[in-house]
Amino acid sequence: MLRNLLLTKRPPLKMKRVHLATKQQTNHKDSGTETRQQAGPAGRLSHNHMMETERIKLRRWQDSDAEALFKYASDPDVGPRAGWPAHQTVEESLEIIHTVFHNDCTWAIVLKETDETIGAMGYFTKDSSNIPIGDNDCEVGYWVGKPFWNKGICTEALTLMLDYCINVKHFRLIWADHFTGNPASGRVMEKCGFQDTGLLNRCSNLTGGDTDMVRIYKTDGFRPQEDSL
Repeated sequence: MLRNLLLTKRPPLKMKRVHLATKQQTNHKDSGTETRQQAGPAGRLSHNHMMETERIKLRRWQDSDAEALFKYASDPDVGPRAGWPAHQTVEESLEIIHTVFHNDCTWAIVLKETDETIGAMGYFTKDSSNIPIGDNDCEVGYWVGKPFWNKGICTEALTLMLDYCINVKHFRLIWADHFTGNPASGRVMEKCGFQDTGLLNRCSNLTGGDTDMVRIYKTDGFRPQEDSL
């Protein structure tokens, strides 16, 4: 359950929130969860919100991330687990940055030790979610490169994303889902306080979505003070 800022089950992290003094950028008309490489509609990039822990930071995507994106997104063990096909070329990865990642809802996960982009984190609103959610809810999605599995990176990144969704965006419920064949993603969700709803959903728009169901999780989001009285 939530107590104002953080879930009681969520591991304590030293988090910083930095507002970058950079101008808004427009895409050129410009892939997890889990479940989808896209993390929001393409459009104007207006968020300038960077978040970080001691090991990672979440920041907007840059063209210079294309080679690192291809390095990890071309692995056939990565994309299909999250519902999108492996990247075939660096040029394709750059196009994904332009057409999919340049939006208000998507961040690059950057390993601070090497300053390398190693994955993606973001959220979907009702119009772009894989699952039925409310007008004031969101669905979170994420993935990291295979060398960074089982290192707590996703847990740190998801904790940052939840803090943003609750305390900046004020979403009331936060949802997440993963293919039933990828239970490791569910363990990340549970570490961050999500609860298994027991619901399954078929997402035929996802790579592999015709053959594997997604398991749905949720957690409480923002609660105005009067709701807790």
